[in-house]
Formats: sequence, structure tokens, C-alpha cells
Amino acid sequence: MRRRSTIKLVVAVLALASCDCAGPSRAADAESSASPSTDTGSSPRQVATMKLRLITEDTVLTATLVDNAATRDFVSLLPLSLTLRDYAGTEKVSDLPKRLSTSGTPPGVDPVVGDLAYYAPWGNLAIFYRDFGYSSGLVKLGHIESGIEKLGRARGEFVVRFELVEAQ
Repeated sequence: MRRRSTIKLVVAVLALASCDCAGPSRAADAESSASPSTDTGSSPRQVATMKLRLITEDTVLTATLVDNAATRDFVSLLPLSLTLRDYAGTEKVSDLPKRLSTSGTPPGVDPVVGDLAYYAPWGNLAIFYRDFGYSSGLVKLGHIESGIEKLGRARGEFVVRFELVEAQ
């Protein structure tokens, strides 16, 4: 009888240890309050003050970033120079120096022209200059406000410098 009581006690302790009885973690709280944003419904939140500058030899573009774990990881790499190349006549891509976190992001997105995204399965950055369908593993980082056609026309490999624009 005593052995059965000990087993029940061990099972109860293990059950309590595996549940999240303390509520949300401090990390989750910090992540949810990391930066101000405006709600855009079911799409990623736009971060009001996070802008990205993309600089090529003859073009400067600006993107508005969304608030998610992958974007925050990407921003931590800035400033960053990457060599972009064309992929499938639809996007310019480059390998990143490290994989980005996709914690809390949707399983995929349907990118539109101008979207800046992270393709988690390959660990690369993608800038869409043509429309494309839903892709599992694709995480939206932001959207280029204008001038995307200039990147689309670029031939061969070229270097782009990514810099965070300071809040004004």
C-alpha cells in the first residue's frame, strides 16, 4: 500500500512540474512589450519606428519592418552587407550569416511585390520583386515602400547594405 502511495505522489509531482502553473514567462512578457506597434489585424504588426534602408551602388530604398522574432533577429545583425542574386525571376536572395528565430511566427506567408522575407528552410533573405504564392517556412520581415522595380531590373549579383534608420 505504501509503495502505491509513493508512486501516486511521484506522478502528481511530475504532472505539476510539467505544467505552466506560474503563468506566462518573463521572456514572453518582454517580447510582447519589446517595441511600440500598431495592430493590423491578423497580419504581422507594423513597427511604427522601425525602418530599414537598403543601399546599392545607385539606389537607396526604405522598408517598414514588421514586429516579430525573425525581424528582431535580423535587426540585431545590422548594419549588414549582402550579395544578392536572382532566384526564379521572382526574388532577389542572399544567405544570412546566421539563422533567424521564427518563434511565434505564422507557418508561412503569401508574399507580394516589395516584401522582404526570411525563408527559414534555407536560412536566406528574400526580396520579392514579382508576386508569388503562399510559401511554407517564409516569414515576412517588412515591406519596401517604393522603388522595388529597380532591384528587379538589376542583373547578376550585386551588393546591398542594410541599415536601420534611426527614429526621428
